[in-house]
Amino acid sequence: MQISEFVKKYDPQNQFEVLVNTYRQIESVWDNYKQYKLFGKADVNKIIISGLGGSAISADLLRNYLKDDLKLPLITDRDYLLPEFADKKTLVIISSYSGNTEETISVFKQAIKKNCNIIAVASSGKISEIALKHKIPIITLQPGFQPRYALGLSFFTLLKVLQSMKIISNENKNVELIKKLWKKNGKLFSGEKNSAATIAEKLIGFVPIIYSAEGSTSAVGYRFKSQLNENSKVHAFHNSIPEMNHNEIIGWETFREKNLRAKVIVILDSSYHPQVIKRFKIVTELIQKSGVEVIELKSNQKNFKVRILDLIYLIDWITYYLAVLRGFDPSEIDYIHELKNRLV
Repeated sequence: MQISEFVKKYDPQNQFEVLVNTYRQIESVWDNYKQYKLFGKADVNKIIISGLGGSAISADLLRNYLKDDLKLPLITDRDYLLPEFADKKTLVIISSYSGNTEETISVFKQAIKKNCNIIAVASSGKISEIALKHKIPIITLQPGFQPRYALGLSFFTLLKVLQSMKIISNENKNVELIKKLWKKNGKLFSGEKNSAATIAEKLIGFVPIIYSAEGSTSAVGYRFKSQLNENSKVHAFHNSIPEMNHNEIIGWETFREKNLRAKVIVILDSSYHPQVIKRFKIVTELIQKSGVEVIELKSNQKNFKVRILDLIYLIDWITYYLAVLRGFDPSEIDYIHELKNRLV
């Protein structure tokens, strides 16, 4: 059966088309200047982005993307609680694609009480209602996507907010490069024979274990793990180097395939610290000694910022193909829905 037949059979909500057109999410956000006209340079000394799932990974990715630029501390808050250190000089970005994430709503209410600098990001829902009630600036995202398929909207909105507030310098050139790359690769990855589908085929029947580099591609690795969980319906695990070298590496000493059928994916980049590059090389050799295949993922783009977004787009396609090739709907998230219903 050809790839297109698997897509037709197992993707009733047509996420395939969503992936092909992901570059349009950048256009939706970046060219919509009216939504950002309220944001001048604020008197802030730290940034908290509150979100879960796809909204939270956008914040993590932003921290990787701006690792050489950002002068203020930025943390991702995946909790019901706003950190105690939040105050009037804290920029709190309330990010929830659905607008109904209960943890994020809880943080939103606490940030209002603390009189923080607040910007809300949502497509609709309770967060939009709270923002309107309290006259808090809100960026309204294009509706109609599953949150994890709307990373283009979430990530580039966060980036545009920081640029509009003059917290970072102008990113227009990089954003244009990424948009063109996603558009080009959308055509490549949607073809019958493509690298994303080839990698997905290699992962069938195995538990993916992903290693990335702390501070550089850690968000890429975690995004891969999460997309494998939600899209592909498989367990997957992620850790970062060098931290992995101080604990998890020992697990490979006694690895037995009969206990865990695993394949390892390493996220590589030329910008890593020289010692981190050495660490990846040594870890790869030790894992291969255990008889486990190691798959290397890296981008050949010239610019680090473009490279990590190149990898993000690739792994979204890999996890999509792994779903349909295994006979699963890449849209279905029944256990998440059941959990939310039972929490009410």
